[in-house]
Amino acid sequence: MPTDATPDPYADPLKFGQRVQVLRERRGMTQAQLADLIGISEHTLRKLENGQRKAPDLERVMRIAEALRVRDLSDLTGRPDMHVDLFIGPGHPRLGAVKAAIDSFALSSSSEPPPVPHLEARLHAAWKARHQAPNHREVIGKLLPDLIRDAQSLVRHADSSLERRRAQSLLAQTYSLSQFFIAYQPDSSLLWRVAERGMVAAQDSSDPHAIGVAAWLMAQAHRDSGPRHFDAADAVNLEAVRFLEPLLPDASDDVLAIAGALEFELGYTAARRRETGTAWRHWDRANTMAARLPADYYHPVTSFSRAIMGAHAVTVAVELHQGGESVRQAARADELTIPSRPRRARHRIEEARGFQLDGQPDVAIATLEKAARTAPETIKYNGYARAIILEEVESTQAARRRRASELATDIGLLAA
Repeated sequence: MPTDATPDPYADPLKFGQRVQVLRERRGMTQAQLADLIGISEHTLRKLENGQRKAPDLERVMRIAEALRVRDLSDLTGRPDMHVDLFIGPGHPRLGAVKAAIDSFALSSSSEPPPVPHLEARLHAAWKARHQAPNHREVIGKLLPDLIRDAQSLVRHADSSLERRRAQSLLAQTYSLSQFFIAYQPDSSLLWRVAERGMVAAQDSSDPHAIGVAAWLMAQAHRDSGPRHFDAADAVNLEAVRFLEPLLPDASDDVLAIAGALEFELGYTAARRRETGTAWRHWDRANTMAARLPADYYHPVTSFSRAIMGAHAVTVAVELHQGGESVRQAARADELTIPSRPRRARHRIEEARGFQLDGQPDVAIATLEKAARTAPETIKYNGYARAIILEEVESTQAARRRRASELATDIGLLAA
């Protein structure tokens, strides 16, 4: 092995600071960037990495884990007894059946595919259930295997180019629904297969809305892979925005909404880069598009609407690590106007992140309790929520520690 090879952070006897350095470098982050994200000076981080400072307390460890997008806390600490998946939730019981349907390609079939209107109605019902059910992963996980197989069959049996394009649009929608189920589960390669197949199906459909949705999800997959993939996320996003732009003067509500959602995603990624002006500029553009939509409109996939823009403002402030601003934006956002239960719970999680950044951990835990009541499967699979809960489980305040422990038990993060 070459003497200058990068050490393996999972092999002892690396110290905590060395693990931080290796994982930081693998993320392509500078010391200055990481120090800014976790709220310490570059000088202090340098001393931590070179062993001149001891490992910090759990609160700081959790902030480092969040900034580095560490998937398992033991990867950062080197302690097997701290084996906790942070940004990947537990594998859902229905994940195996969904994966089998995605990975199976029948080259011939004696059975007839369902009529197009029938599959359209089932997809519409599945998306509706996804937004209304508190256990949304269980609901759509039960529906997805048959939807995937029938959509694939519809493409195989298409007799004309028009039928094939329509079938590909439905297949792209099915893959989009699949991504919501697979996200944050322990099979990242499956997520990427679905994202790529969804994009191919959308392009083959020539449906602008399907293409926009596939690009929106692909950009998120890139961004959630870490800072080194932010440029790829922006490239997909910008290409989709340019593709849709000529259509916007006469666009349907759905096309206008997906264009607005893509515009906001550019702002989201900019916020993750800590580019304040760029982030808020894209939020303003998205808000302008939202204002063109009917007051009661709500995009069936992205949740983009007039109502969601307040929640999006909270997200931008949180990603910019502006605790006070995120709390102010949370006070202005009316989460009750968000009809989707998982999206409403996600907004609560973003609010909790803001309260945590603002030094209000008790309010953060109370907010996460509300998220759990709204959609328990959302909080169970969300890495940010899990990180806050784990941090407060170790709180020196007995009442806060008890509430965090009870919440951790309720969502399955700690054994009962």
